[in-house]
Amino acid sequence: MNRSKIFRIITYVLGPLAVISIVRLWTDQDALTSSNTVGTALRLTVPILLAGMAGLWAERCGVLNIGIEGMMILGTWFGAWGAWQFGPWVGLLFAVLGGMLGGFIHAIATVRFNIDQIISGVVINLLAFFGVRYLSDLVFVGQPGGGVSQSPPQTSAIPRFDLPILSGGQIGGWKSPDVLAWFETRKWFILGDIGGIGRGLTSNLSWATVIAVAIVPISAWVLWRTRIGLRLRASGESPVAAESLGVMVNRLRYGGLLVSGGLAGLAGGTLSIVASSYYRQGQTAGRGFIGLATMIFGNWRPSGVLGGAMLFGYAEGIKLVASDSIAALFLFIAAVSLIFFVVAIIRRLRVRSLFALGIFILSTIAYQTVSTVPESLTQSLPYVVTLIVLATANQRLRPPAMAGVPFRPGEPH
Repeated sequence: MNRSKIFRIITYVLGPLAVISIVRLWTDQDALTSSNTVGTALRLTVPILLAGMAGLWAERCGVLNIGIEGMMILGTWFGAWGAWQFGPWVGLLFAVLGGMLGGFIHAIATVRFNIDQIISGVVINLLAFFGVRYLSDLVFVGQPGGGVSQSPPQTSAIPRFDLPILSGGQIGGWKSPDVLAWFETRKWFILGDIGGIGRGLTSNLSWATVIAVAIVPISAWVLWRTRIGLRLRASGESPVAAESLGVMVNRLRYGGLLVSGGLAGLAGGTLSIVASSYYRQGQTAGRGFIGLATMIFGNWRPSGVLGGAMLFGYAEGIKLVASDSIAALFLFIAAVSLIFFVVAIIRRLRVRSLFALGIFILSTIAYQTVSTVPESLTQSLPYVVTLIVLATANQRLRPPAMAGVPFRPGEPH
């Protein structure tokens, strides 16, 4: 990695951190970077991240997966049933298998029979919604705490932990110092924010969260550093050329959709097992579609999906934990958009400069005039953030060339 790239990374990290630190000190809204807010945001990020990774695996092999929401629903139901019967770890395994069932159905429909991929995804969403309700009527009704719209609660949970030294975790029987909490309580410029953000990312961690985050580098390594990953991506970029080189395109697409379904099922399992202790109808709340949005924002790359999921998770975390701080976000957005406006002017990017100027004006007016944020705005904040991000990121998007295009092996194309 050359020096210029390292400098850009440091700038992209420290720049927004410095701006939000100034906003925090100016508005006295410490919740913007508190460990409570960041920890909540991390827990909300996980299902979105896994849904985005599910979309990435599907589209990298050349198949649109609109059915992620349905596969997540299957994951929530089968995961909750498994956790209720056998414990949370087995429940997560059942969640993955439930999502893989949806991925296999999608593969049969789109790869074997060449059914329109969007129609197949929509049908899977509908089948999952009504199918698990029917299963709930058969299995959960009459059980203590269960019903047609929810499962009985699980009796145990996946363990949580704090990292030693950083967040006061234990080493053997010794409780280590909580260094990040010390910095957070000082509320210093940037250092206080690093303490709050770092402690939110390293305290009260579920092992399921660790597994979910680890999937990002693992996926990046498999897709970009292994032979099977190269062949899978070739199936999404140019299946005809891949087939001419002996690649079994349809077999790889089956595999990619099974992985996609498994990740979507795991996303659903984290909702019913980690974020909650039981299945509840409507638990996914459209997160499968938000995952697709983060995949697009992330330009079909694992690191980009992680960034988009974190952005959505933070917006939802602010809504739940510190809704009073949303007004301060208008000032932060105004400051960042002003910086983008100046940079766009220097680079002579007329469209981007006008867009940044419009956001700056609107956010400044909102900060000056809005004293109490209406609940309707706090409820819609994560979705508004997603739309803004997609609108600003569309200049550099490059989806797999043949994603969504039907393919029949051995036929002229």
